[in-house]
Amino acid sequence: MTRSARETPTREWGGARGAGIALAVLGAATLAVVAFTTPWRALPEAAPYVAPDPARDFSPEQIARAEAFDAAVSLPSYLSLGLTLVVAGVLVATPLGARLLGRLRGPWWLRALLGVLAISVVVAALRWPLGMWSETYLREYGLSTQTWGSWSADRIKNTAIGAVLTAIMVVAVIALARRYRRWWLPAAIGAFALTVLASFAYPVVVEPLFNDFRPMPAGALRSDLLAMAAKDGVPVEDVLVADASRRTTALNAYVSGFGATRRIVVYDTLLRAPADEVELVVAHELGHAKAGDVLYGTLVGALGAACGACLLYLITSAGPVRRRTGVSSAADPRAVGLLMGLLSLAAVLSGPAQNVVSRHIEARADAHALDLTRQPATFVAMQKRLAVTNISDLSPNIVEYLLYASHPTTPQRIAMARSWALLNGAGEP
Repeated sequence: MTRSARETPTREWGGARGAGIALAVLGAATLAVVAFTTPWRALPEAAPYVAPDPARDFSPEQIARAEAFDAAVSLPSYLSLGLTLVVAGVLVATPLGARLLGRLRGPWWLRALLGVLAISVVVAALRWPLGMWSETYLREYGLSTQTWGSWSADRIKNTAIGAVLTAIMVVAVIALARRYRRWWLPAAIGAFALTVLASFAYPVVVEPLFNDFRPMPAGALRSDLLAMAAKDGVPVEDVLVADASRRTTALNAYVSGFGATRRIVVYDTLLRAPADEVELVVAHELGHAKAGDVLYGTLVGALGAACGACLLYLITSAGPVRRRTGVSSAADPRAVGLLMGLLSLAAVLSGPAQNVVSRHIEARADAHALDLTRQPATFVAMQKRLAVTNISDLSPNIVEYLLYASHPTTPQRIAMARSWALLNGAGEP
């Protein structure tokens, strides 16, 4: 036996041991940050408890409409999720991906790029009929204002953006694996940096691909919003309006980016609501900005991405995985399918945990809006308008709540506003 042959198992074990230790440390750090910084209670413990009750604020017809809409869109949604899991399972547990990608020719980086593109296009094509199915329901219920042409253009752009980001990650992993034996270390650093960069660049690179943005027109509302931001101590140079009405009738607002790219955006559809309700929506977004939620979420996501890089090393180095997929290592361009399958599984499996944290952060932003405006009755009215217009699910089942609910339900948000009102002696709205 040669010296190199004798040393290979030890080197692989040493690399796995280092990646395992790094994963444990990064995982513990991520859990600690989440545990100690997530606002698990939006209101003080002294706040009276008010039970969420959809029947208190919504008519039987509104509740029935929300349930019917949820039932209609749930099936294509579940099928899409199932398709994601099936494709990922095939790529991770069978040699099919390696066999298909083995037919590609050219430099390794070109084969990797073509592999990402091919898999992305195939998955998008498989999902296309399910997307059309959902879109028909959105039109039937009056939520979509798109033509099939604009809808298709949006899906193609989404696929292209996803393919580009995936290609960056996959090609980087293969390149690092070809150069470094312990490639998990530079991969973890790169994953952290890429997450931060993507979050910073998203508002100015990606968002304009889907919407046009303009400053909110001069007038009383704009002046009041900027004055409210100044009162709140949140530096906001402007509030932008997105031309969402060319795509949807839904009402929404959001904050994205941080530092020089931070922006508060409201849908143009929201401007049809009463001014005091618009102010409350923006007050909620100011709560996100003041707490630095986008930066916080980015840093937690970056830590999670670094953990993922270490876990990716451990999985792709495991003998059973290599035997099942027919891939010798992550340095093999045929590993594109395996890497993409693992990334898809990571996104699905991490979703429920992300939603738990997100719901508490959204509740804190609601509490901030109430503290800033001190208008619980307007808050309740605004939540009812959003729920009815957006046909929100008022009582999601536990599976949908875990998988998809990044915000508290509308009855939960209204109940919290009533608790806030009782706590502050404002009278229960």
